[in-house]
Amino acid sequence: MEIITGVERRRRWGLEEKLRIVAETELPGSGIAEVARRYEVSRGLLWNWRSQVRRGVLRPEPPPVFLPVQTINELANGNGVKHVGSSSASGADPAVSGGQIEITLPDGTSVKVGHDVGLATLRRVMTVLRR
Repeated sequence: MEIITGVERRRRWGLEEKLRIVAETELPGSGIAEVARRYEVSRGLLWNWRSQVRRGVLRPEPPPVFLPVQTINELANGNGVKHVGSSSASGADPAVSGGQIEITLPDGTSVKVGHDVGLATLRRVMTVLRR
């Protein structure tokens, strides 16, 4: 018999914990009920996590990737000619001082971002494009 003296709270499982527990259910010879008992999780919740993993909803965060960057200076006259080069610390180029960058993904998708776009907004956009 178990006596609970305090207020029982709902447990919060982290992403890595969920993935580790689900991975244990995939091992040869292990059963859902056995793993659920070991971690004191309901079998239904464990089935839900397995379903989420299979649908791709529950997956580890991909590690950050660093990509090479080139600066592209567009001429102010708007004739469409672009010059590729490295940025220099001497003097501000009028085309660069606008604070706009262009991000081109491997699939050819291109995003132009101005200096007024916040990091949270850019992160949301890039997350959606990565899917």
